[in-house]
Amino acid sequence: MDETYYEFGTPADRWDRAQFFFEAKEYLTAARILGGLVEEAPEQVAPRLLLARAYYHSARLAKAEAELREVLERNPVEDYARLMLGRTLERQGRHAEAAPHLRMADAMAGNFPPES
Repeated sequence: MDETYYEFGTPADRWDRAQFFFEAKEYLTAARILGGLVEEAPEQVAPRLLLARAYYHSARLAKAEAELREVLERNPVEDYARLMLGRTLERQGRHAEAAPHLRMADAMAGNFPPES
């Protein structure tokens, strides 16, 4: 890919730019920038989570799911990724697959069902 304004600058510059575009609801542009950041530093959770959110909001659910599964492979106790994965699966109509992820996210956040 040719380097353009979006991919230009230090990783910190690109992170700021990606956050700006995400907050402006320009999810495809944010994803474009974040994709490069994730390639450069795949171990970083924050860019990968924001990339998954950008994919989710732009209805690229399979890509969001893949990023979230990668986050959870690297960090199984990342509760926000667990919640997002559950929501992503729900949005795809995969409710049975979503349920355990949503329950785990609730438990990790300390949200337990009321006792009967």
